[in-house]
Amino acid sequence: MSYAYLFKYIIIGDTGVGKSCLLLQFTDKRFQPVHDLTIGVEFGARMITIDNKPIKLQIWDTAGQESFRSITRSYYRGAAGALLVYDITRRETFNHLASWLEDARQHANANMTVMLIGNKCDLSHRRAVSYEEGEQFAKEHGLVFMEASAKTAQNVEEVIVCLLLLSLVAEFVFLEIFLAISCDVGIHQDRWNNI
Repeated sequence: MSYAYLFKYIIIGDTGVGKSCLLLQFTDKRFQPVHDLTIGVEFGARMITIDNKPIKLQIWDTAGQESFRSITRSYYRGAAGALLVYDITRRETFNHLASWLEDARQHANANMTVMLIGNKCDLSHRRAVSYEEGEQFAKEHGLVFMEASAKTAQNVEEVIVCLLLLSLVAEFVFLEIFLAISCDVGIHQDRWNNI
């Protein structure tokens, strides 16, 4: 199937936060309660349509173990966005967010959109990280924040669509700036179309 746009996203965060389950819920609309640890990286894709334009989303699920961190870094290249995921029932996964975010900002392109996702909100009775803490972390680091549940599918679709819309805005703004600069240096729109 042909598409108008292709966007690559990565899912990052500690092991066991539900990255693979979020990917499976988004691509296949199902939950798998027992999931093997991701070794290196897994990949999923899905087509969605916005404004009658087919858009292909490639989503790369990265391993959360420290031993795979160097492999994970290579997948930041070309990513339009990242989902930074923690488990609301495990405080240590929240405590490691700054390290993951630093990695993302160091190895990705400067205009990559990052969303903070508090996963497993269906287990709010076992909550170890408050919603307000997640919201505050996101605010301090310039991120968009949502809680989701890969198990119940709560907010999973909304997370990806929000990330896509933010990526489209970032691309549009980049293109507008590029075209403005290009016109200033003598590259005209008709020549831009041939580049």
